[in-house]
Amino acid sequence: MLKKQKAKFGTKVSGDIEFNAIVPKDILAIKHHYHYECYDKSGKLKWEEFSDNIVPNAALDDVLNKYWKATVSAAFFVGLKDTGTPVAADTMASHASWATITPYSNATNPSLTMGTASSQSISNTASKAVFNINATDVIFGAFVTDNNVKGAATGLLVSVDDFSTSRSVISGDTLNVTITVTAADA
Repeated sequence: MLKKQKAKFGTKVSGDIEFNAIVPKDILAIKHHYHYECYDKSGKLKWEEFSDNIVPNAALDDVLNKYWKATVSAAFFVGLKDTGTPVAADTMASHASWATITPYSNATNPSLTMGTASSQSISNTASKAVFNINATDVIFGAFVTDNNVKGAATGLLVSVDDFSTSRSVISGDTLNVTITVTAADA
């Protein structure tokens, strides 16, 4: 146990600080980079400036709404994955380190139906992706794609997630998946 001591003004203090931090795996950060150039009437560069500006919260909510909710993008669907670690270069056509699995009776991958963005966050809390499990299997995570075909190897792979530990399911189980997407000014 540490002993508390008071230090007098001018006393040098040193020590170690321990802390636990939760570090997100992925961050959607949006930044606007500005480049200004001013030329005089003869075309000579008078000055230039580079700066980064903020993206206001309302704009971040708008980006989330337009990509995840509006018709600007294709519809999204949730699938389940087997063992293997996803990497940034993965696509639906090429994800050699992991495989899709389909231990569910749904005719297609469940839709990812997002609500309205608020506080730079959007989720499908009100309309979870529901998997009606019809086989005994071990699930290692989930992914988001724009292809609703179970086990498909085409389409856009939008996101992939691994559970902290594999999870077993058996026929008759129901697996609900909630996905939250956040945006932040970089």
